[in-house]
Amino acid sequence: MKVIIAIVVIILLTIGIVWLIDKFVPKKMKPFIHLILWAIIIFLGYLTFNSVYEEIKFNQIKEKRFKVVVDRLIDVRDSEMAYKEVHGEYTDSFDKLINFVENGKVPITQRRDTTVLDEERTRAFGGVETFKTLTLIDTLSYYSVKDSIFKGDTRYKTMMNVGAGKEGAKFDLKSGKLDDDIPVFEASVDKAIVLDGLDKYLIQKEKQVMSVDGVNGPKLMVGSMEEVFTKGNWPKSYVNKKE
Repeated sequence: MKVIIAIVVIILLTIGIVWLIDKFVPKKMKPFIHLILWAIIIFLGYLTFNSVYEEIKFNQIKEKRFKVVVDRLIDVRDSEMAYKEVHGEYTDSFDKLINFVENGKVPITQRRDTTVLDEERTRAFGGVETFKTLTLIDTLSYYSVKDSIFKGDTRYKTMMNVGAGKEGAKFDLKSGKLDDDIPVFEASVDKAIVLDGLDKYLIQKEKQVMSVDGVNGPKLMVGSMEEVFTKGNWPKSYVNKKE
């Protein structure tokens, strides 16, 4: 934007110079000077147009690539959450995650309360029967992770791949626990990898975005290693499928 403003200011100054020349320069010199100045105006106008057009084209490519990456990060997130439901923690291994999706089954459970005799308290009260309530969890059946999340699609086998931008790029997958107790995970990729091959200045500008309608920060990511968070850092406009 600063470049565009600077070019527009130069164009306006050039037009002002043309006017001054028209008023004060001898007639014999005017055609030659006018030709040079108008050539400068046309050239600067071209630079302005090209600068605007390049940013528009960049944003179009960026949106297309980001949508591909976001869809894959959603697959990773959904797979991680199913993995945690079975194992009680997340994994930082795509091999384990893919194997789990391929073969894993998640239990469908039902919680129910039941009342039983509290033998210890009964003895403590001299034989007066005292009861306590227990919560039981019954396993009703199991569902296949592969069928539930991916509906028969085999894209889970390549969900470690970013899928856009730099060829062969893979997501960075981390997992751990907060306060040695609460499981967390994070899957991410640097925006520069996703936007590989595009204008470097615009890539740096994109990595500094902080807005409600943009992907904030230098990465596309889902989850967090610093807080209990399983959502992504993108707005809804980048989601092709239902989250």
